[in-house]
This record gives sequence, C-alpha cells and structure tokens, in this order.
Amino acid sequence: MGPGEAESNRGEVPPSVAIGADVALSVDHLSKRFGDRLAFDDVSFTVGRGEVFGFLGPNGAGKTTIVRTLGTLLTPTSGSATVAGLPLTPENGVEIRRRIAVMPESPGLYLRLSVAENLECFADLYEVPRASERIANALELVNLTDRAGDACGTLSRGLRQRVALARALLSDPEVLFLDEPTAGLDPVAAREVHELIVGLRMRGVTIFLTTHRLEEAERLCDRVAILNTTLRTIGRPAELRDRLFPRTIAITTAAPIREPTQVFAGLPAVDGWRSDGGASYLLTVSDPTVAAPAVTRALVAAGADVLEIGQSQHSLEDVYLELISDDVEASGR
Repeated sequence: MGPGEAESNRGEVPPSVAIGADVALSVDHLSKRFGDRLAFDDVSFTVGRGEVFGFLGPNGAGKTTIVRTLGTLLTPTSGSATVAGLPLTPENGVEIRRRIAVMPESPGLYLRLSVAENLECFADLYEVPRASERIANALELVNLTDRAGDACGTLSRGLRQRVALARALLSDPEVLFLDEPTAGLDPVAAREVHELIVGLRMRGVTIFLTTHRLEEAERLCDRVAILNTTLRTIGRPAELRDRLFPRTIAITTAAPIREPTQVFAGLPAVDGWRSDGGASYLLTVSDPTVAAPAVTRALVAAGADVLEIGQSQHSLEDVYLELISDDVEASGR
C-alpha cells in the first residue's frame, strides 16, 4: 500500500503510512486482554512525525487502553510497536517515557499548589533538564504565564486542562498523547485547546488524539482511525467520505421542475437523481467539477429558476455512524 492510502476493506486495515513523513509510531497487530476481556485486538497503523492522528470510537472501544499501552503503562498481550523510534519493550520503557508525554482526560493536578509549583513538582519527578526554562516556555505556550502563581484549585476546568498540557510539554516530547483533551469543556475553552494543538502541530510535535468530538477530529486531524475493539478504518476524513458515500450535488429551484428526468438524463458525470422533496433534488455524480456546470446549463435551458446548487458533503459523523451502526457491541451500549 502506498503512502497515505487508506484501506477500503473494513475487515483488514494496514498501517497506512503518512505521506512524506518519518514514522513516529508504528503499531503491528497489537492486542491487549485483561483476563477474558478483550480491550483491543489486532490493531495496526503508523503515524508520521508531525502528524495529528485522531483515534475515534465509542466508550469501551479500547482507545484509552491503546494510549496507556503505547505510553508504556500497560504491557501488550501480543503484537509489537515502535514508539518515538524505540521498540515497545519493558527494557525501553524509561527511554520511551523520556521521548513522549501523555495528557490524560483528568488533569491530575495538586489543587492546593500553584500552577508553577505543580510544574516544578513534575519537572523534578521526571528529572527535566533546565527545569526553570522549560516551565517558563511551557507556560508561555499555553498562555498561562500571568497565572503561574494561582492555585490550581481556583482555576476553571479549561485552565486546568491548559496546565495539564503545559505539564505534558515540559519534556519537549517527540510524541504527545492527548486523551479526550476537551472532554467536559465549554465551547470557548475547547476552542482554546484546539488552538494550542494547532500551534504544537506547527512546531512539528506528533499528536495522537483520542476524542468523542467528531467535529474536533475533522478540524484538527490529518488522518483518523475508527476503533471499536478492532480497527474499522483509517484515512483522511475526505478519503473516508468518498469511500463510503457517493458524491452528490444538491439543487433547489424556485418551483418543481416539470420533467426532471429529461433535464438530468444523459448529462456528463451524472449517474442518477432523486427528488429531495418539493423543488429540491439530489444528483449522484462521479465528478462534481464536471457535473455541476453541465447541470447548471441544463437547468437554465429548461427555464428553471435556480435558487441553490452545490456539492452535498457528508460529515465525519456520517462516516463514524456508518461504520459502527452494524456493530452489535456498539449498538448494545
């Protein structure tokens, strides 16, 4: 499979290497069991350096367990992985942890300590070199320099998430795992976290993002993987939409077209059409750039007053629901 390609078969999902990028994460047939319970099974993918890679799935799909496994907190049951250039083995655990950072859903801060004191504590715990300089840089990156002396217990949840992100950045990680970083945040706080993630991406940090917010993944991620114990699919959002859904053009006219079949039949790149109620129509097309001009000319020639014409695009949410709608485990939750 070539760089950046996504597998069209739901049954098998290959690594799917990112375009033109060195590999930051490589996962090969990784599985994890807790006794009789299967957390995730036979998962394979790669993440390129500097890529924002989204991991989506319902509760209990195994997303957080994968983060903990790749973060060396759990030992996989089978399979292998390479994290930040090192094989995922117990012997490499310490060195891997020096190269990565994990920001869990719960910030886990000492609420009685100030922002700076929290960062100093963790810098000392992880033996961060040039701790004062790193703390200052991290606070600047998350726009909390002016709040360094405030007790964490006095901060809003959104600000605590920013402190947690500053803590994760202390080690200047090659790979940053963000596990539901905007869970429970209001739209303003979530947008601030999004802006921080975009800034980190511009600095070349590889980001592994788990999220329930599909619009968040669509906005931030170069590629996404949809997981429900096994990997359902992987690819760029636009690729996934094109793979699962036909491309369509939506048309609205001032009044219903008298003979729509005569108008739409035989037009280049138009495969079919259907009424969408009243004076609205949906055309299935093979190439919107070819079909749209031809359709517009045909409508004008037929004397139709066109109010609106444009490509109808499915969202990442549509892709997600399509992939897990037939999943018994997901629908039973």
